[in-house]
Parts: sequence; C-alpha cells; structure tokens
Amino acid sequence: MHLRNVWQAMSRPGFLLSAWPWRSAAYLLTGAVTGAAALVVLVVLAAVCGVLTLVLVGLPLLVLVALSGIPVAAVERRRLRLIDRDPAPGRHRVPAAPGLRPWLTTRLREPVTWRELGYTLLFAGLLWPVDAVAIVVALFLPLSVVATPLLMATVGDGEEAKVLKQWTVTTWPTAFGTAVLGLLLLGLGAYLLGAAAGARAGLARLLISSPEGELGAKVDELARSRARLVDAFEAERRRIERDLHDGAQQRLVALSMTLGLARLDAPPGPLADQLTKAHGEAGKALAELRELIHGIHPKVLTDYGLHAAVTDAADLCVVPVDVDLELPGRPSAAVEAAAYFVVCEALANVAKHSGAERAQVSGGHRDGMLFLELRDDGRGGADPSAGSGLTGLADRVSVLDGRLALTSPPGGPTLLRVEFPCELTRAGDGSA
Repeated sequence: MHLRNVWQAMSRPGFLLSAWPWRSAAYLLTGAVTGAAALVVLVVLAAVCGVLTLVLVGLPLLVLVALSGIPVAAVERRRLRLIDRDPAPGRHRVPAAPGLRPWLTTRLREPVTWRELGYTLLFAGLLWPVDAVAIVVALFLPLSVVATPLLMATVGDGEEAKVLKQWTVTTWPTAFGTAVLGLLLLGLGAYLLGAAAGARAGLARLLISSPEGELGAKVDELARSRARLVDAFEAERRRIERDLHDGAQQRLVALSMTLGLARLDAPPGPLADQLTKAHGEAGKALAELRELIHGIHPKVLTDYGLHAAVTDAADLCVVPVDVDLELPGRPSAAVEAAAYFVVCEALANVAKHSGAERAQVSGGHRDGMLFLELRDDGRGGADPSAGSGLTGLADRVSVLDGRLALTSPPGGPTLLRVEFPCELTRAGDGSA
C-alpha cells in the first residue's frame, strides 16, 4: 500500500525503520526555522509601520504586512509534502485583469489572504516554539542519551559522562545500558515526532488549504458553469427561433402563396378542390409554426424587451390583463427570457385553472433585483404539486439564483412573485 501521510505510516509495523520519522523531524525542524524567520520579519515590519504610521508610506507597509501571509503559506504548502503526499493547493482567485493593482485588489478582498495572515501570526507567535520543543524532547534528548558511551570516551576520558547534564555515569556497563535506554527513548520519540508533525500538518492544511475553501471554489466554478450553460441555452433558443422564422416560415409562406395562385388558375373540379384543401393545410401549418416560434423565443422579446413581450402576452390572454412594468433598462438575455416565460406560464394557468375575471402583471427593478408580480381575482387554491407547471417555473427561476413565491388561499386572490438578481442595461448605450 502506498502510504499517503505520516498517520498511515504510524499505523504500520515498519514505521521505525522507514523514512517517515526522519521526514517528521525534518518537517518540525524546518518549521522551527521558518517560524523564527517569519517572526523576525513581522517584528521588523511592525516596527517600521509603527515609526512611519503618521506618514503616507505607512499605508503601503500595512498592505505589505497584510500580504505577508501569502509567501509563508506558499512555503507551508511545500513543506507539507514532507509528511503528507495529498496536494494542498492554494485557494487564491485569479485577478480579473493583469497588473499590480488588480492583483492587490483581489488579494486584499478575498478571505484566503486574511486566513493566511492569521496562520502566519499564529505560526510566528506560537507554533514554531512548539515545533522546536518537539524536536528537542523527541529527538535531541534521546540522541544525547544514546551518545553516552561516546561522551564518556571523548569528553570524560573514559572515567565519567554527564547524561543530560543531570546524572553522572562512571562505568562502561552503565554507559552502554544508558545508550540502550536512549534507543528505546528514540523509538518512542519517533512516534512522538510523527504525532506532532501530523497534528501540525493537519492544522496547517485546515487554515491555508481547507476543504471548505476547495468546496467554495467548486461551488463558484459550478455557478459560473451554470451561468454559461444558461447563456448557451438561450443563445441556442434564439438561433432556432431565427432559423425557423427566416427559413421554414418563409418557405411555408411561399408554398401557401403558390398554392393560392394555383387554386385561382385551376378550373373548377377535383383538382381545384385538392388545391383548396392543400392551401388550407399550408395555412394551418404556417399558423402552428408561428405559434411554435413564439413559444421558443418571441421576436418581440429580442427586439423590444420584456415590457413589450409581456404586453403582447397579456393581449393574447383570454382573461383581461393589466400590465404595469417600470423597467429603465433591459436585464441580461437569460433573465429576460426566464421572466417572460414565467409570465406566460402564469397567464396560461390563470386562463385554465383560476376562473378569474381579471389579472394584473406588475414589476420593476430595485436594489439589484428584477421583480415581477402576477395577481388574479380567481378562486385560488393553486397547488404546485398538482401539475400546474409551478414546479418547473421554480426550477427555471432557481437556475438564475432567483426566487419564486406563491400565495393562493382557497377563495383567492392568487399572487405569484418572482425575483431575479441582475443589473439593467440602459437602452442605447450598453452600460449598466
């Protein structure tokens, strides 16, 4: 089995004879050195900021202090490879534009930077002394006990040796017995080193490369991917509508005109009757195609926007509908299409199920939200689970991070409210 980290290695019988204890010692030793260096740098920066706090140069230094966690976290992620082979990637976002200013803006606004700064402060103030103590207790002290015979032969001239500067050894059997005890302590220290290094690595991974950060990055990427899919879907709908409008519909119109002219030129009889029937079927096919095109993506929505499209849908509804929309601009194509089809589906439900005598569509844009409300004076009691299409509407709205709320008590009235987070583009200048 390929061991991934020091915890897995410690659970195996061959841990003491493997490289993992030495990897753990190297991790803690480099941590003590890195932490001490980070402490020195932070103290120097803090002192300089304190001296220059009243002048303008102090602000760049404060920014430098805030960003000091980034290189420390980068070093820590590399050091993690000593005892943990699982990748620990950084969670920083890519700046929206090249250059120093966008990079600084992105780094100072993202939580990862401040979490790394917090880890750096913790590392420089507390963690590296713990690493140093673990190295001394679990490695250096047992090694000094193991070296008792060597100390007795060199420093003590074969007569005596100090063990940890506490106990005096005067005989060779005692010296070798102490060395055996040191070996036992060294084996115990190896497990102590592994446990300390594993705990330190777990804390570092939690703070500078947490699973929550990875999950957040995946959620952001899924949201962007979903937005791209929605835009692509709407673009494909508009392409199909355009192809049907400019292609198949024009051919049907030409066919209908040709059949009409042929019917006028044909003498009375069976042929004229067949041409009349064919002309009528062509007219029906043309009407169905126009209805299909309108259902895919109405041209009025593309050309004139949501207000005109909703007004057009209200005119086609069998129930009288008042329209009161205040939109100083146009939302994105995806939001515009979703809002339109929500209104169309809601008006279809009013006509089929509500028994209403009148309905109203109102809405506008406020605080970064496009909102639409549809009211009717029908019988109420609308149930999303009864197959009225409300569940599909809620799904379509949620794809764009919108919200749909329905209030429909028995006896009415019914209120359907939908909201989309979006910004409007002012007509004519393309700005938001």
